[in-house]
Amino acid sequence: MIIGIMGAMPDEVDQLCAKLENVTVEPYGGVEYHRGTLAGKQVVVCCAGMGKANAAATTQVLITRYGAEKIIFSGIAGNMTSKIGIGDVVIGKTVLYHDAQLDMICQNPPYLKAYAGDPALIAAAEKACAEAGVKALTGKIATGDLFVGDSETKAAIEAKCAPDCVEMEGAAVSQIAAKNDVPCVILRAMSDNADEDGHEVLVVKKFSIAEYVATATRIVAAMVEAL
Repeated sequence: MIIGIMGAMPDEVDQLCAKLENVTVEPYGGVEYHRGTLAGKQVVVCCAGMGKANAAATTQVLITRYGAEKIIFSGIAGNMTSKIGIGDVVIGKTVLYHDAQLDMICQNPPYLKAYAGDPALIAAAEKACAEAGVKALTGKIATGDLFVGDSETKAAIEAKCAPDCVEMEGAAVSQIAAKNDVPCVILRAMSDNADEDGHEVLVVKKFSIAEYVATATRIVAAMVEAL
């Protein structure tokens, strides 16, 4: 079994890459693919880049070129719920676009308006979060090609699909995985509240991406070991 592990930013995958053994690195299509073993399992780790197009292209490459049979995406997101707070994790039970014409997209394979996280990968993520002492919510993730940093946009997304968090890649990863019948799960740590303070929160580093990434690395490594 080969497991594909993705992030959108270098910080989100660097620590995982450092854990790999027997590593080879191949640049392909503008992305570096790190092949190696983690917890005795064959994995391919990569930084896809931000946005839906980057995420979709990289997911297909992981499946077609590298033979990924499961996909795990780990990164940060804007919180859209009062159930959790900054630093907590949303595990994607349902992932969908908030900025797409869903009735048109679903006319092609996989013929879906929303994408379901793989139950076995969700269970592995829940267990890994619990063991790491991280509060996690298994819920709905909404994807779009914009950083949500104002109350008006946040309210519009809330009215449209009421997600637990908002980000820029998850639905694209999930769509391509579903199209290829490959199980996947999206993991997101809350970096901000998707409002006017969001940019400031990230820029002034009230939320430590490095701190979450260290935790995320443990969570993903524990998931890989359990699979």
